[in-house]
Amino acid sequence: MKNYLASIIVLLESVFASAQPPLIHSHNDYQQAEPLTNALRNKVYSIEADVYLLNGELRVCHDKKDLPMAPSLLSLYIQPIIDSFRANKGHLTADKNYSLALMIDIKESGQVALASLVKLLSSYQSVFDKSVNTSAAQVVISGDRGDPSTWPSSPSFILFDGRPNEHYDGQILNKVSFISDSYLNYTRKQDSIDASIKQTVEKIHAMKKLVRLWAIPDNPPGWVHVRGLGVDIINTDRVSECRAQFSSQSQEN
Repeated sequence: MKNYLASIIVLLESVFASAQPPLIHSHNDYQQAEPLTNALRNKVYSIEADVYLLNGELRVCHDKKDLPMAPSLLSLYIQPIIDSFRANKGHLTADKNYSLALMIDIKESGQVALASLVKLLSSYQSVFDKSVNTSAAQVVISGDRGDPSTWPSSPSFILFDGRPNEHYDGQILNKVSFISDSYLNYTRKQDSIDASIKQTVEKIHAMKKLVRLWAIPDNPPGWVHVRGLGVDIINTDRVSECRAQFSSQSQEN
């Protein structure tokens, strides 16, 4: 009887979760026609910027060959976010309930790149530190993240993108913003893709963290399907379409 009731509770939680508007992650946001601007317009949960360190400056691009012409992280994201906070008197936009996670995917030289980022942001903690300003944008480190055991020693304005196969004690878990995995890791398994994803979702939700899968089928059926499996953050290059899809779905419901 207890097992039956537990199954019903899990089922109801899954149905409830899939009925809620999903959070949207703007994958490689810098490749959008309007970096940052389009993301803010669509009130995404998080945006992604791939970075390399070049002559002491963080540059935003996907491939190292593009580094010489790549814009700086400061000019493309950090300064516009700072300016937006100033314009909106301590908030990112006119909507005082809206906040943003800036996920910075460090492609190499993680320790040095992170030190450069910390130095860049340390003068703007009211913009990037939620312990100072609850409306602050949250910086989340992905990619070359370093050893998780070192995360607790990082500044309060730095959190990390976790992985489901890593073990975190309480201190480390407190430095995890959300937990991500590749959808392709599930398509390669012998077991049912959906069952494997649900198992991972349940594990991460038990840790009270949000789930993001990258490399999902980037189209409406794909978005709706992974959302139905309990995935919290929808990873997409098609931000406006994704927002419209779930807005129309919400109206239909």
